[in-house]
Amino acid sequence: MAFQRSFRSQSVPTQTSSSLPEKTSEEPLPSKVAQSTVTCFYQANVAGFWRNVTVLWNKNLMNHTLNITVDSVSGDLHFNCKVDVKPWHFWSKKGYKTFEVEGNQVELYWDLRSAKFSGGPEPNSDYYVALVSDEEVVLLLGDYKKKAYKRTKSRPALVDAMLLVKKENVFAKKSFFTKARFDEKRKESEIVVESSTGGASDPEMWISIDGIVLIHVKNLQWKFRGNQTVMVNMQPVQVFWDVHDWLFSGSASGPGLFIFKPGPPEAESEKEGSAVDGCESDDGSFYSTLNVATFEFCLVLYAYKTE
Repeated sequence: MAFQRSFRSQSVPTQTSSSLPEKTSEEPLPSKVAQSTVTCFYQANVAGFWRNVTVLWNKNLMNHTLNITVDSVSGDLHFNCKVDVKPWHFWSKKGYKTFEVEGNQVELYWDLRSAKFSGGPEPNSDYYVALVSDEEVVLLLGDYKKKAYKRTKSRPALVDAMLLVKKENVFAKKSFFTKARFDEKRKESEIVVESSTGGASDPEMWISIDGIVLIHVKNLQWKFRGNQTVMVNMQPVQVFWDVHDWLFSGSASGPGLFIFKPGPPEAESEKEGSAVDGCESDDGSFYSTLNVATFEFCLVLYAYKTE
């Protein structure tokens, strides 16, 4: 079984482009982030083509930012728009920016004045972030949807953007919390990973979804890697974990890795050409090829233990 160490999204263009601009972006996204982050990888129809769009919420003691990156059709170039999400009185939490994607103007609107956070970098409610292309809202984040359409004076996209992967870096002593929507027709599920890796007793781990413990791993020192399929709202969800670094990396402990993927396990004969083909290379890195036509959402959680 392959485990993810880093995620690199490859473009899945539906058409070809005859020319590409020389300038890549105003500011590239960081390759390694040592703070709380939530990164969402979407496919959205921007400037006439289906493109990869990356949304990165990033927060540490000094900064709180939102980065929106739109890939070129070929995936070689990345066009970035950055927003500072700071509580300073002189900065307006409602704003508007424009940037170019392969010669086409794209607008980004946001209103975070009433946004509610629960400690993480991504708002929980009472906000919107809207990406507009060709007078269509091609990507809409948050629950203030009516306000977003009114402000942008743009129509909804004919086909909604599709969330492919959500990746999070979270920090805690022993209990890690996140949310994910495994079924578009249902609300987000609350996910909690708890562990007991210190003291005289054998290390254990619990994974609960919506308040129900679905996975309990005893003797974690022998079962630090594994996978199990659980049922969430009568739907199967595959759960993979790798907590080797929690137990054997000493003081400079790396993250525990958890992957949540809806759907039943694939038969061996079906794995070739599946929606997410992952391979672990010699250096432990992971790469993924996205097949948008058959892709189902996947949550990747990196859980860092703090003292």
